[in-house]
Amino acid sequence: MKRALISVSDKTDIVWFAKELVRHDFEIISTGGTRRHLEQEGVPTIAIEDVTGFPEILDGRVKTLHPKVHAGLLSLRDNEHHVVDVKRLEIDYIDLVCVNLYPFKATIAKEDVSFDEAIEKIDIGGPSMLRSAAKNYQFVTVVTDIADYRTVIAELDEHGDTLPASKRRLSAKVFQRTAQYDTYIASYLNEQLGDAFPPILTRTFDYHQALRYGENPHQEAALYKASENPYSLLNATIKNGKPLSYNNIQDANAAINILAEHDEPTAVALKHMNPCGVGSAATIHDAFKTAYESDPVSIFGGIVAVNREVDSELAKAMNKIFLEIIIAPSYTVDGLATLAKKKNLRVLELDTNAKNSDRYQFVSVNGGLLVQETDNHIAAIADLKCVTKTRPSAQDLADLHFAWKVVKHVKSNAIVVTKGTRTIGIGAGQMNRVGAAEIALRWAKDHGHEKDLTLASDAFFPFDDVVKLAHEYGVTKIIQPGGSIRDQDSIDACDELGIMMVFTGNRHFKH
Repeated sequence: MKRALISVSDKTDIVWFAKELVRHDFEIISTGGTRRHLEQEGVPTIAIEDVTGFPEILDGRVKTLHPKVHAGLLSLRDNEHHVVDVKRLEIDYIDLVCVNLYPFKATIAKEDVSFDEAIEKIDIGGPSMLRSAAKNYQFVTVVTDIADYRTVIAELDEHGDTLPASKRRLSAKVFQRTAQYDTYIASYLNEQLGDAFPPILTRTFDYHQALRYGENPHQEAALYKASENPYSLLNATIKNGKPLSYNNIQDANAAINILAEHDEPTAVALKHMNPCGVGSAATIHDAFKTAYESDPVSIFGGIVAVNREVDSELAKAMNKIFLEIIIAPSYTVDGLATLAKKKNLRVLELDTNAKNSDRYQFVSVNGGLLVQETDNHIAAIADLKCVTKTRPSAQDLADLHFAWKVVKHVKSNAIVVTKGTRTIGIGAGQMNRVGAAEIALRWAKDHGHEKDLTLASDAFFPFDDVVKLAHEYGVTKIIQPGGSIRDQDSIDACDELGIMMVFTGNRHFKH
């Protein structure tokens, strides 16, 4: 008679699976709580101590760590020496192992979990049995995913055993699961030690969805989930349109990161990971109008993200433009119906007022990985330092702060020109700062903005050339980090030209 060893934390469908194994003439060996659960449901079991001849000890810490378990799993049944050893020591083969692990990840996710409680949820026996069975996959079926129960039973029904290809697949899944499990433990312990950048960095990701292709059609791609971050597109509900593409995801992620800086009604229009318009206003309708008017050309085929509900009026305004994606925290019934008239428009519902909980950012480079803290910093209005003779009013400071929150998310070298709480010119990703300023200022002028403008720079001015250029285009307020050895040149130029300038004390390079 064949034998199956079952020891699970998650008991979903385990009674059904065990009964099906019994139907296929398996004896069931089980442990602790799993055995009690099966027995209560009428599944006959063999206690693990009856197999090992040794009792469970240390409050269950040691129960399956025994030669009679692991030899029964690891013995090669076509190896003469193994067969002799097994017979001599009266060891019975174990033909199937069904184990899922202690819920370590769920335990450490609890707010009040203690270190000792977390340590107790580190499974030792479970991974050991899984690895032994997976190593000997030719002879042992190993199941660690509830989703595989029915496949195994179906193959037993049709073939009398799990097919060799399935055994290999199940074996690979074990090592994926145990590697992930160890990653959770290592990450937790590193966090407890305060070791942000340990000598060995392990990360784990769960497959989320297939993508049609990557940045270009000749590149294969997929999306994986890394965390339970509530401010993630992976938690968005698609209310209309097709699944997001690789480029859609990159762009939409950039859009919501800009939106996260703003509490007041705000709309972000974005194209190719740079904003083409950002507007804040008393209502979301006015915010969208100003974002759109910032650059009504570049928004074509772009993304709009807002932090208030989309109603029918706003939806109608959005539908006048060709957009790829709209992101909002909610939609009225009429608003959604209006947007749904465009079947290819991707309409996403996401809590755009949630907080980004990802502590670190990861960027791949050839042969390596860059890791940095997520840039969650933004200088408060109270921390802005005026360095010029012309002093800002409260309204001036609010305007400057808005520009600063936008330029933080524009690719370097970055210059953003605003008027009030709306963008009117954006210069992104230029090789020099004057070039970025010329793009932004020229755009503002070409669209009728030549007075009382605000300019933000993501990094300091090495020379006074941007100040002099800004004055020519009607800039009266500048915000920048400061910190250049030639800061005084820019300050003197501002004083000479009657421009107020404030320093933030920190830069926001974005590459």
